[in-house]
Amino acid sequence: MIGRFSLGDELDGKLREGVLDDSFVLLTESSRRNGISKRVSVRRIALGDRTAFQIETREAGAAPIVKNRGLDEMPDWIGGFLANGCVRDIHLSSTSGDLHIRVTRKGKVHVSRSAGGGGNALKDARHDREKHGPLDDFDSSAFLRIAGIAADDGGIKASMRGKYKQVNEFLRAAAATLKEKPDAPLRIVDCGYGKAYLSLALHLWLERAMGFANVRTVGVDRREDVVAAAREAAARLDIADRAEFVASDIESFDPGGADLVVSLHACDTATDEALAKAVEWKAKYVLSAPCCQHELQKSLGGNAPFAALLRQSILRERMCDLLTDAFRAQIMRILGYRTQVAEFVDPGATARNIMLRCVWGVKPGQAAAVGEYLDLRDFWKVRPWLEQRLETRLAPLLERYA
Repeated sequence: MIGRFSLGDELDGKLREGVLDDSFVLLTESSRRNGISKRVSVRRIALGDRTAFQIETREAGAAPIVKNRGLDEMPDWIGGFLANGCVRDIHLSSTSGDLHIRVTRKGKVHVSRSAGGGGNALKDARHDREKHGPLDDFDSSAFLRIAGIAADDGGIKASMRGKYKQVNEFLRAAAATLKEKPDAPLRIVDCGYGKAYLSLALHLWLERAMGFANVRTVGVDRREDVVAAAREAAARLDIADRAEFVASDIESFDPGGADLVVSLHACDTATDEALAKAVEWKAKYVLSAPCCQHELQKSLGGNAPFAALLRQSILRERMCDLLTDAFRAQIMRILGYRTQVAEFVDPGATARNIMLRCVWGVKPGQAAAVGEYLDLRDFWKVRPWLEQRLETRLAPLLERYA
């Protein structure tokens, strides 16, 4: 029956020995029972002149519980830990080697091992830890390795630290946006997902850390090689039945509706197309981080007070970036979305660090939103691409106050 899976005597024994061995560094477990996600982490610490173990338990929606146990208490604790035979991810890290155990919903037990990093176990357990982020709320080790963000020993690659931070910050933005768990499936559509870092991380985090019971992810991208790589990663993470990746352009793709639309660094008007699709699919949530923007530059004419700014190409480009995002945010407001424009990652990680967070929930066509949009648009004598794309929906709302 789901929820009572056994690891077997051999793996039970290896986990008991691994935690009590001098080479032990860290044990983490992410599990789900009765729809509630839980994460347990165990590390060796020094209490005065004796060795102890710090056990932190986090349940979705609850404050973490931290307890310290002496070495003599650990055999009984490990016995109780092993008896929790549910769907789970367990990662045992030591200086001699790592052991990763994953129990699927069908009760299959997958085991992988990797070489250890050497060094002193107690030092490794206490120092040089990354700042806690959403990727620490579940056992993300398999995802990080498959995505190429972490090396085989579990450490974050120096060249991928920016990507690691970006994924964490994106998940924080998702946490601030998704305030409630739906009873029906949460349907996510990622438009132009690239290497699918964020699609996969978001799906795993929602399921394993946040306790979302029914998540369905669809990624759409035009490149066949990208689609094949994403499908392989989903299969290796055992979510291929719930995370689908298809080859298509955004314009002709129809998922049959969406609850959350994600668009990260889609170039130029591809961001506008993703926003337009989100509106047409009646998505409740939108997370969009625009990339390069050229369409507005083509139509931005001379404007005497800004002639000195527009003459310089780099300043003109930056001004168009700001204007385009302001137009996008205002259009989403007009169409009934509470919209926030924020930096979602440090500018040092990427220059394209602006995110539009949109949540459906206000009456479309409010006078203040429409008036601000028309004032900005008419001052610059432009007609943004997103307005043209959504003309059928926007025109009646704009004409009311034009």
